[in-house]
Amino acid sequence: MKKKILLIGGGGREHAITWKLRQSSQAIELYVAPGNAGTSTLAENVPIKATDIDGLLAFALEKKIDFTIVGQDDPLAMGIVDAFRTHDLLVFGPTQASAQIEASKVFSKRLMKLASVPTASYAVFNNYDDGLAFVHEHFNQKDAKPIVLKASGLTLGKGVYVCENIAAAEAALKELMVDCIHGSAAKQVVIESFIRGQEVSMHAFCDDNSFVMFPSSQDHKTIFDGDKGPNTGGMGTIAPVPWFVHQDFVSQRIVSPILAEMKREGCPFKGLLFPGIKVSPEDGPMVLEFNARFGDPETQVYMRLLKTDLLEILEACVEGRLHEINIEWNTGFAACVVMASEGYPSTSYKKGLLITGIDEAELLPNVVVFQAGTQFVNDKLVTSGGRVLGVTGIGTTLKEALDNAYKGIECIQFEGAQYRKDIGAKSLNVA
Repeated sequence: MKKKILLIGGGGREHAITWKLRQSSQAIELYVAPGNAGTSTLAENVPIKATDIDGLLAFALEKKIDFTIVGQDDPLAMGIVDAFRTHDLLVFGPTQASAQIEASKVFSKRLMKLASVPTASYAVFNNYDDGLAFVHEHFNQKDAKPIVLKASGLTLGKGVYVCENIAAAEAALKELMVDCIHGSAAKQVVIESFIRGQEVSMHAFCDDNSFVMFPSSQDHKTIFDGDKGPNTGGMGTIAPVPWFVHQDFVSQRIVSPILAEMKREGCPFKGLLFPGIKVSPEDGPMVLEFNARFGDPETQVYMRLLKTDLLEILEACVEGRLHEINIEWNTGFAACVVMASEGYPSTSYKKGLLITGIDEAELLPNVVVFQAGTQFVNDKLVTSGGRVLGVTGIGTTLKEALDNAYKGIECIQFEGAQYRKDIGAKSLNVA
């Protein structure tokens, strides 16, 4: 009998996970809620929103789902794992209490302080006037350094503002706490010192008692080449990062102590822990934030490199036997370049634009295209979101992986498509 699997989410991350699950040695019947056009070619899409906890639970009980994987952050913060566990359903992901490490930057920063995890100095503000007074006091100092303003809650990666002067900080604070463009996510705002250096994404499978680190990866957050423009959910990734030599430090000084502190706090973490790291030239690796799920678009490159059966790993995490699994990764490099709608990361972009060329791209050696903001309309593949596609390439060198991804992009067309042309550029000279 086939094992029934439910994957929750609808982005490029979920298409990549679906693609990898289909390679499992286990016989599975796979559902994705809500999914996208890409997942529909590999699984049965279920028209239930990822935030409809009651609807998802009812579906899982009706279909007698054997194992659920939560890809998206919102349902984790809403307590989907707790709801499923109440009904004795096996589910991969942290509880609502544990998911606070992503859902509340205030909670996360407090944990880091308790666990002596290296991170930027910070202050928390519950109202606009107090935040504004802090901004003025900071920038009125001689040789004031840049600061970073962050909405405490979930903002799809768009609630972070790096401010080099008082005008930028005032504008950011107004957007967060007066205009409320991120809604209730900015009821509390964290203002912290800016850390110079490059960002690196690290991931770890966790099962309460042990954890296993992934290779390093690097996202490219801003919309334009040269790290310019507003932040997005991520415009492309590489893995591994050839110059990053701090894996042991991240494991021993960041992941291990934060997991121990969470256990002491009564919210042990089981699932996927994703610390976002900034490598400071002066102070080494420091944590920018923690996420409580697979990164997007980091997952797209990880799934291209992962050798071990993903389903076996996730089941081992839930069952507390991660130590029994020997997790292997393919050699070489992977790269993902995101093709986004014109106007993204704002919400003013067209939908329903015809997409062509994916089949041609995937005829190229070592190219796989993961779909995010896509749907089928009258049997035609069209755009339906800001980030539309993640074009991935693998290779024995980073340059080869990037070249393959960009060759894939050359085959694909939709009106107004935009993408960064410098993904991985900072690492090519040391790859």
